[in-house]
Amino acid sequence: MLQIESLAKSFSGFQAVGDASLSVPRGQVVAVIGPNGAGKSTLFNLITGHIKPDAGRIVFKGREITALPPHQVSRLGVARSFQLVNIFPRLTVFENVQVAVLARLKQSGRLFTPARRLVVQETFEVLHKLGLKTSSDRICSSLSYGDQKVLEIAISLGSSPELLLLDEPTAGMSPEETRTIVQLIKQLSQREGLSILLTEHDMDLVFDVAQRIMVMHQGRTIAEGHPAEVRRDRAVQNAYLGETG
Repeated sequence: MLQIESLAKSFSGFQAVGDASLSVPRGQVVAVIGPNGAGKSTLFNLITGHIKPDAGRIVFKGREITALPPHQVSRLGVARSFQLVNIFPRLTVFENVQVAVLARLKQSGRLFTPARRLVVQETFEVLHKLGLKTSSDRICSSLSYGDQKVLEIAISLGSSPELLLLDEPTAGMSPEETRTIVQLIKQLSQREGLSILLTEHDMDLVFDVAQRIMVMHQGRTIAEGHPAEVRRDRAVQNAYLGETG
């Protein structure tokens, strides 16, 4: 689904990402872990076209997307949620997801048709998948933080992606909210067949949901493989997991 080859990016002489490589098989959950400042968010920005790499290649479904802008990457089937909630707080839950569906179906320019009549069924299908259908009329600012994060994932799904990037999806969440996100990730992968690439600091979550793990340290890939392989890797133990022996 996604192949990253020797990706590199520097800012004013500081190398944020250097020689990063990664593969995401179709239908699997792949986690990118590493200490703060390891380059994880920069890697996501490179994949989604928000910044351009200095070197390396990004290939999605066999097509190189290294130089494409974000809107073209999105149209090819890549969606992303962010560390900070990124929603329209004054709109309803339904309207937030409807905007994404309208953009995907290229119906946002139908000036003479009231928006409330457009893509209603498609929007409710997304809300149903994420358990938000009963909250469709609520103003988003009234939602709990956990529900806002779920809504942001719903907005991402409104574009009907094949690859979903989740940037620290449980940051700031309570244990109960975290469990909800874990079940949601498993559902999207196992039932919907969605390929998911995520960054996360909660190692229990990572080893619970991920089929493959890539470890970054100082902008570089130092390990990639199945969770058990990564857990045994001495370089990973020294650099990130804090284990010895």
